Amino acid sequence: MSCYNAISPDFPDSNYTALMFRKLLTLLLLLFSLSGSLQALASDSPLVAVASGMQFAMREIADSFHQDTGIELRLTLGASGKLFRQIENNAPFELFIAADDSLVQKLEQLQHVRAPGVVIARGRLAVFAAQGSPLQVDAELRGLASALDANQVTKFAIANPAHAPYGQRAREALQAAGLWTRIKDRLVIGENVAQATQFAISGAAQGGIIAHSMLMSDKTSNRGQYALLPESWHQPILHSMVLLENSDEATMKFFHYLQSAKAQQTLSRYGFTPAL
Repeated sequence: MSCYNAISPDFPDSNYTALMFRKLLTLLLLLFSLSGSLQALASDSPLVAVASGMQFAMREIADSFHQDTGIELRLTLGASGKLFRQIENNAPFELFIAADDSLVQKLEQLQHVRAPGVVIARGRLAVFAAQGSPLQVDAELRGLASALDANQVTKFAIANPAHAPYGQRAREALQAAGLWTRIKDRLVIGENVAQATQFAISGAAQGGIIAHSMLMSDKTSNRGQYALLPESWHQPILHSMVLLENSDEATMKFFHYLQSAKAQQTLSRYGFTPAL
C-alpha cells in the first residue's frame, strides 16, 4: 500500500494559495510605494549637465542653492560636445550648461528645450606652467615660443578641440600666435578642460592652455604661474544654459537662481565675466 502526503507540493491547498497571494500583494504594494518615492526624489533632485570648465564654481553655487531652497542637485560634468550628444540621444538631463552657446542654439533648433537659452557668463583662456616648469608664461606666448625654440617643451596640454570648447579656443589662440604648426605634435589632449588642467598641474606636461576658472579653486591655486590670453585671439567662450524637455519646477528654480546676483558673484570669483 503506497503512502502520499495529504498536501501535494505541486498542488497547494486554498489556504496556502491565499497566504502566498497576500504576501505577493504586500510586496507589490511595497515596491509601488518605493518606486513612487524614488520618482519623487528624482523629480526633486534635478539632473544638470555642466561643462567641466565650470565645475568648481557650479559646485559652490549648487551647495548655496541647496542651503537656500532645500533642493539638492545632481551634477554631471564633461566636455560640452559630449554632453550635447548625450542629450541628443535622450539622456535624462533637465538643464544643460554649456561652454559654447552654439550647442544650446542647436538644441533649440532640434526642439529639445522648453524655453530659449540664456548666456550666463563669459570664460577666459589662460596659459599655465606648473612650479618647476622651464616654460615662462606671458599673455603673448613669447615664453612658449622661446621654450619651443630651445626644445624645452615636449608636452603641452589642451582640451580636445573635437568636442571641448576650451580646446577649440586654445587651438584658435595658438593659431593666432603662429604656434599651432610647431606645437601640434607635442600636444597632450585632455578629454575635457578639467583633464587638460590635471595634465598641466601635475607636471605630466610642461604647460597648457586651459580655463582660467580651473585655476581659481583652492585645489589648483598656487600650483604654478599663469597669464590670461587676449580674447581677440579666439571666438568668445560663452557659457549658456537651457531648460531641457523633461525639466520640472525644481529645475526652473535653479535656472532662475543662476541668474541671481548671488550666483553671478560666485561666477565672478571664479574668473568668469558675468553676462547678465
